[in-house]
Amino acid sequence: MHQHRTAMLPTGWTVRLWLLFILLTMVHAEKMLDTGSCQPHPSCHECIRSHPSCAWCKQLDFVQAGESDMERCAPRVELERRGCLPSEIMDPHSRQRVLEDRPLSNSTQRQSFTQLAPQRIALQLRPGEEQRVTVRFRRAEGYPVDLYYLMDLSYSMKDDLENIKRLGNHLLAALRDVTTSVKIGFGSFVDKMVLPYVNTAPSKWQHPCPHLNETCQSAFSYQHVLTLTDNASEFESRVSQQRISGNMDPAEGGFDAIMQAVTCKEQIGWRNVTKLLVFTSDGTFHMAGDGKLGGVYMPNDGRCHLDARGLYTKSHLYDYPSVAHLAEVLSESNIQAIFAVTGPRLSMYEELSRLIPKSVVGELKEDSSNVVQLIADAYSSLSSTVNLVHSSDLAPGIAIAYDSHCGDSETSGRTQGGECLGVRVNQQVEFSVRIKATTCLPGPQKVVLRVLGVGEEVHIEVATLCDCQCGDTQPYAPHCSGGRGNLTCGICSCQEGHAGRLCECKPEELVDAEATCRDANDTGPVCSGKGQCVCGKCQCNAQASGPLCKCDDAGCERHNGQLCGGNGQCRCGNCECHQNYTGSACQCSLETSGCTQEGVVCSGHGHCACNRCHCDAGWFDSHCSRCADCQTPCEEHRNCAECRAFGTGLLQETCSTSCNQTVNVVPASATDERWCQTKAEDGSLLIYLIERDNEGAIILTVNGKEGNTTKKTFKLVLSSVLGLVFFGLFLIIVYRIVLEIYDRREFKRFEKERKHAKWNEVNNPLYRSATTTVINPKYNGD
Repeated sequence: MHQHRTAMLPTGWTVRLWLLFILLTMVHAEKMLDTGSCQPHPSCHECIRSHPSCAWCKQLDFVQAGESDMERCAPRVELERRGCLPSEIMDPHSRQRVLEDRPLSNSTQRQSFTQLAPQRIALQLRPGEEQRVTVRFRRAEGYPVDLYYLMDLSYSMKDDLENIKRLGNHLLAALRDVTTSVKIGFGSFVDKMVLPYVNTAPSKWQHPCPHLNETCQSAFSYQHVLTLTDNASEFESRVSQQRISGNMDPAEGGFDAIMQAVTCKEQIGWRNVTKLLVFTSDGTFHMAGDGKLGGVYMPNDGRCHLDARGLYTKSHLYDYPSVAHLAEVLSESNIQAIFAVTGPRLSMYEELSRLIPKSVVGELKEDSSNVVQLIADAYSSLSSTVNLVHSSDLAPGIAIAYDSHCGDSETSGRTQGGECLGVRVNQQVEFSVRIKATTCLPGPQKVVLRVLGVGEEVHIEVATLCDCQCGDTQPYAPHCSGGRGNLTCGICSCQEGHAGRLCECKPEELVDAEATCRDANDTGPVCSGKGQCVCGKCQCNAQASGPLCKCDDAGCERHNGQLCGGNGQCRCGNCECHQNYTGSACQCSLETSGCTQEGVVCSGHGHCACNRCHCDAGWFDSHCSRCADCQTPCEEHRNCAECRAFGTGLLQETCSTSCNQTVNVVPASATDERWCQTKAEDGSLLIYLIERDNEGAIILTVNGKEGNTTKKTFKLVLSSVLGLVFFGLFLIIVYRIVLEIYDRREFKRFEKERKHAKWNEVNNPLYRSATTTVINPKYNGD
């Protein structure tokens, strides 16, 4: 049943599970290398490869009888503490050597340009140990430029072609404002010459344009027209010979054209300078997979296929390239793309630009009249952005991270590359490239760093330090029992027929070697299962000790996850603490700095243990300086201040015997935060100052005693409420008086106007008789 269920698991999920397992394994291995601690190993090579903190002691007398040579592998500090001489410790570290470092160009240098330094570096990396390489870049003034103009010649670009024919001089003039050397070239494209992309009917093949009276050329995929040149007249002459063409669908074969323009380096004439590819179109683009509609199944091979006329001859065989494939070849060739497209297509090409490094998009007018300004602006934007990246073929086992120092901004920890924005001409920026080997490399590896759009590179040769340089092996060394073995890094490699750490015995001469490696009547494993029996003696593993390896040197108590708290050594199950530490797990520090404040330990209200205060009952905080039930000085002297100054309060009967302070009563004056302000027994406010004289006696200066604050507050609130009520009534009365006066005046004015009106029976039309007589014909006498 289980086999049947496993077989029913979808293949895709099986692959995903295996990939997840492999990924987790790799992450775990790298984490162990990066964050683990040094563990004992039996040889020098294994020791230094295991962790960057490990070192090896090759001193001959370092390992004592009964100990294993694995004890030679430990952190340098531990080896020195155990008596290994510093000169006998093998502890290699990563190092770098600059092989070539030409100075960066300044504004006066125009013949040769150096924008990136250093040029060649040799690195030796110990696995797990990071090495920093500083890379400098200064944007040079007048850096040469190659610009290849790649134009869509489908019918909708008819108006654009007429403007492009007059482009040469204007484009060269615009670029010569920013560079001393510029070359321009030209190429064009339409689409694949198969259905359904172009009409293959004979009449349409010869004349693809919609109007017969128009001069058109047959459709083509891509044609290289003009190799890069600095002759503007030749550019205009060759471009003026171009004629418009046409295809059937709105998408074009621009990706085919870009691939050929990038890969055909010799035909195009690309130099090792800043390379720009200007792509102009008003249509969309075909991409990988679209070719299947026309029967084109083979993936694009990323190679040059131009004939003698510059035509792409394999468009009917190879599919359109993918976006990722284009991004890869553009990046490898260090070519920066400028997409000049019309408004309706702008958003589509902006999404495309996000997937292609060091590319920009500009809006092209319908007739391409703004193309020169668009290219100039795009070039300025590309040049001011500095992207330092490494080659895509990075060897497994090498990890790189970038820290960017751009003058006014910094970024760190990026793994894809460093970036600085808005870099001005002659401004220098720096990148700290952190390189680390996660494992031993099979041999020297090449790492190439480059700034996108710049033809210079930094070549780094990376090798790993995985072998101990202990010197040549000493054959027949006297240390190995008088020449019975060869000595390497403090370890004897015994000759045939000899054994032991020092090759001190012959196994065949021992009657019962294992009997001495276990207790009498013990049938368990030799050396308690924690070592090997060699020449009748136990050689214990790194975490065991004793004649029969019974002592467990890894079984001590832990503190904060560390054996013996990281402050001691585990010996036979017990922690041997370092100086100034104590406790079963060496967790207690004998220092008292954490308990002392102003020279007093725990404020005198506790004791210090493990460099922490343990407070007496009732006291708390880190230095036992606060008490839950203790009175403040103001509370402590309140009753005496009241009774000595005014003869009132709780101590008024026993004031003379209970209070011996000197009290001075002064008139009310300005007080500050030193003065106590508390309630007296009768509720009034008592204000006083506590001081000491030269002999330490307490002096209380009382600033008077204000009346009962509760009564004052009540009177203040009552008076405020009554004041508000009376004020409101006053406003209402005033309002009514004003309104009454106004109404009376209005009534008098109305009576006066009524008396003067001529509205009576004489002139009122209601009282007038009719002036027109109408006779009803029904009652006519006829």
